[in-house]
Amino acid sequence: MSQYYDIGDETLWNPSNGASRLFLGQVSLYQAELGLPSGIGPMQADECQIDPVVFEEFVDALLAWHRRTTHAVMAALSEGFVATVLVLAERAGIEVNWQPSGSAEGGCLKDLQVPAAPVSSEAAWVAALQYKSRELGRFMAV
Repeated sequence: MSQYYDIGDETLWNPSNGASRLFLGQVSLYQAELGLPSGIGPMQADECQIDPVVFEEFVDALLAWHRRTTHAVMAALSEGFVATVLVLAERAGIEVNWQPSGSAEGGCLKDLQVPAAPVSSEAAWVAALQYKSRELGRFMAV
């Protein structure tokens, strides 16, 4: 069995029920963490519609949140979800905002790890996440 994540009539992802269940659980968690809807609708009859406008805002907020995370465990736990969301965003034709948002948008750091995880350059961070997303996309059936 599998489920479908669609925008209109276009399928972005067709995961197994188990992968879909885990993904939707994480969607709920990150909606609460960010205080934003994801644009990923409810799963009904093995189909889920994604609102591209709402999803784009969620993707940008998620990426900004992930960028600010300096806690090594939180970064590791969120990296796979972020990469999965980036695959869906790319398939939806969403232009991801890779530029760091200013501190005006909740840029304060919290959940710091002591000692702090090593900070890589912005370019290295972007390149590593883009690579992970591309590699993961190879395993996300359409």
